[in-house]
Amino acid sequence: YPFIAASELLLNNPSKKLKIYNRAISGNVVPQLAARWDDDCLELKPDILSILIGVNDYWHTLGGGYKGTIESYTQDYRALLERTRKALPGVKLIIGEPYAIPGVKAVTESWFPAFNAYQKVARQLAQEFDASWIPYQAIYDKAIKAAPASYWTPDGVHPNAAGDALMARAVLDVFK
Repeated sequence: YPFIAASELLLNNPSKKLKIYNRAISGNVVPQLAARWDDDCLELKPDILSILIGVNDYWHTLGGGYKGTIESYTQDYRALLERTRKALPGVKLIIGEPYAIPGVKAVTESWFPAFNAYQKVARQLAQEFDASWIPYQAIYDKAIKAAPASYWTPDGVHPNAAGDALMARAVLDVFK
């Protein structure tokens, strides 16, 4: 989805000489993101910064050996955002809601309600840091009324082409 959103922004704004970077690494949890934050974010000095983190902070506790908790997710994510605001006081933040689509491979009903706490934290941090909020869970919940969950994601957490387009549209809506 970052590629689709970037393509549209670049296509529609050639005179703005935009530079767009995607530094996402699938599978990362907040501490891994924080460890590479200076190189992958702060040194680039972005004007706009979009963050989507949280699903792996929960998912990897379900057998992946990760020992994180909702408390550590909250503390680590807040510290990352504080660090960002200190280094880039004028940056426009966009925070995406971590999402999980039940009934598709990796995501079962057993994820809930525990996973909802991660979504709540992300939403609260978006408010606390005056960030634009993208409610990906609600976007997917609406989408699965039009087509089954497997149409949008092969495993419940990673988008396929249709899911990428859905998410890119939500990012682009923030720029309108």
